[in-house]
Amino acid sequence: MLNLLRTGAVLLAALGYPARAQSPDPVALVNPLMGTDSKPSLSNGNTYPAIARPWGMNCWLPQTGKMGSGWAYQYAADKLKGFKQTHQPSPWMNDYGQFALMPITGKLRFEEEERASWFSHKAEVAQPHYYRVYLADHDVTVELTPTERAARFRFTFPQTDSAYVVLDALDKGSHVQVLPQQRRIVGYTTRNSGGVPQNFRNYFIIEFDHPFSSTTIYQDKVLDGRLLEATANHTGAVVGFKTRRGEQVQARVASSFISPEQALRNLEQEIGAADFEAVRQQGHAAWQEQLGRIKVEGGSEAQQRTFYSCLYRSLLFPRKFYELDAQGQPVHYSPYNGQVLPGFLYTDTGFWDTFRCLFPFLNLLYPSVNSQIQAGLVNTYKEGGWLPEWASPGYRNIMVGNNSASIVADAYLKGVRGYDINALYEAALKGANNPGPMEAVGRAGASYYTKLGYVPYDVKINESAARTLEYAYDDFAIAQLGRALGRPKKEVQLYEKRSQNYRNLFDKQTGLMRGKNQDGTFQSPFNPFKWGDAFTEGNSWHYTWSVFHDVQGLMNLMGGPRPFVATLDTVFALAPVFDASYYGSVIHEIREMQIAGMGNYAHGNQPIQHMTYLYNYAGQPWKTQYWVRETMNRLYQPTPDGYCGDEDNGQTSAWYVFSALGFYPVCPATNQYVLGAPLFPKVTLQLENGRQVVLNAPNNSVANRYINALTLNGQPYTQNWLSHETLQQGATLNFDMAPEPNRRRGNTLQAAPFSMSKAR
Repeated sequence: MLNLLRTGAVLLAALGYPARAQSPDPVALVNPLMGTDSKPSLSNGNTYPAIARPWGMNCWLPQTGKMGSGWAYQYAADKLKGFKQTHQPSPWMNDYGQFALMPITGKLRFEEEERASWFSHKAEVAQPHYYRVYLADHDVTVELTPTERAARFRFTFPQTDSAYVVLDALDKGSHVQVLPQQRRIVGYTTRNSGGVPQNFRNYFIIEFDHPFSSTTIYQDKVLDGRLLEATANHTGAVVGFKTRRGEQVQARVASSFISPEQALRNLEQEIGAADFEAVRQQGHAAWQEQLGRIKVEGGSEAQQRTFYSCLYRSLLFPRKFYELDAQGQPVHYSPYNGQVLPGFLYTDTGFWDTFRCLFPFLNLLYPSVNSQIQAGLVNTYKEGGWLPEWASPGYRNIMVGNNSASIVADAYLKGVRGYDINALYEAALKGANNPGPMEAVGRAGASYYTKLGYVPYDVKINESAARTLEYAYDDFAIAQLGRALGRPKKEVQLYEKRSQNYRNLFDKQTGLMRGKNQDGTFQSPFNPFKWGDAFTEGNSWHYTWSVFHDVQGLMNLMGGPRPFVATLDTVFALAPVFDASYYGSVIHEIREMQIAGMGNYAHGNQPIQHMTYLYNYAGQPWKTQYWVRETMNRLYQPTPDGYCGDEDNGQTSAWYVFSALGFYPVCPATNQYVLGAPLFPKVTLQLENGRQVVLNAPNNSVANRYINALTLNGQPYTQNWLSHETLQQGATLNFDMAPEPNRRRGNTLQAAPFSMSKAR
């Protein structure tokens, strides 16, 4: 009953009932536990509480899962096994460069299950920059606060002669050494999940502020108090202390992918003599600076908490993979060739997910960060020969498409500079015309695509229709970038022509996209509800809308605005039926659609997340306003089950952030954001160039979700889109919100956003 009451209170708040005054501190509104109530069969986010700095190289998390499990922290768990340095971008990708610390008391125990302790969320505090929990079995309170590449720990022990801290360097090859005179443990871990060269290591250093009363090394489950150093499949160390009740043992921790010396440099550069509270305050200030770039006013407490929790997730990935040398210059270990080289590098992101709106969000509000990311992509291309599509930390063979082209094009076209764009354009051309060293790098089926205009269904290349649709959009992005760079007209026109290849898969009989065989016949039999097969983690109802760059062209194929809108409406009106036969079981993405209560709309996965905005192209923007608000209200909450599928490296979070602002980048590599409707009465964006965007909607409410009228800088504005340039110049938008749709506003095709077919 108490859980029902709490759930009801959260839902009432989310729907706009009693509102709380705006907190001056956005950091206090973030819930890092949002999305952590997940499991392999059902994702409510598949997140973990990432205790980190914005884009920090290292994250820390309390570990409930077994070593090697991607589900390292699950909200439903009741025991903690350690506190792990992690680089995991997703449970499906798993981790690399990880090790764990765990304080214990009593009998010396080092194995995971033996050292684990019961804990309660009632005695847990999770903030972006700080974590605290009470370990009941050991009567120890643990606190941690990180920098980008280091962290401080504070362990509060009871009175005991047998207080210990266990360092677990994990299996798959590790090394530890205890240095009692320096009160240090040093070593390395090699555990990874792929995407690394043979010489991959993560070097660590842990330095305590108390002398050790005892030291023990363990290797492959065997304890040895005589050893101070070991190299084995699985190594670790246990250091002991004699403590008074309430005595605090503190530790400074850092790591490096480069060398032990660099790990020590990271420790001294980022923590030095700063005590725990100083590091904690610095972390709070770092998050306050970045989260404070957007100030929301009004709305309910739940809406504000959801917004800032999503904004926090949007600023975690891609994470830094570079370090700073003795001169303070960026240097990185390359997961592409195993060398240590100068320059930036970022990793842990899948472009199939994040090209859609996470990277456009960085281009809008954090372009200097994306400038470094793009410079890192130049280094990736030089070191590995290809742009990544999924990096963790190096190339990973997962997902489809060639969406690095979108990442590169959108940044440059939105004005991001400070890197070698010509090298990235060269890389984009290479990726567009060649299969790579693995199926998910370059373009699988590139020769078929360039010859036939599609990847055939019957040539043993999986998810062929999804590949074709994404390749066509990526060709559009290349054409846009080529034109901006002054490339030859013939070259630009080639990619413009190829961007129309989506037409080859449109089946007029069903009005949907469909796989096509090498001989030009459509796949048969055809079930539009079949997930996978010709599509990627979705069905034809989801992927038909993947024509980001030419919605008008898709509309024309469907017979015009009326059947186009009717088909959009049908997605929500359908029962959540599905065919899971391609997978052999019901994958979690299917289950998440099934239980969402929004028909066949599968917002928990990325391919359809832009669909709600497409009514703007057909003269019915009020339906976008309705369905975007419904999606925010129904599918997002600031709770452990607060997402409706995989959060995926900031993409699903950035969708909420954009949508709450009132606009969304349906087509990256254009300068337009498609209008929805704002969620809050007032939002202020602080741009990097010093200008502000103010979004006023004073009569916004639960009922008033429709735009009756809009002014831009005091002038009536009737378009269904906003330009990037207008926002970058600083702008004030005043939304007159109403309880009923204004069917006269934005109802013409002239008000519609960009489409290639419309632009001709």
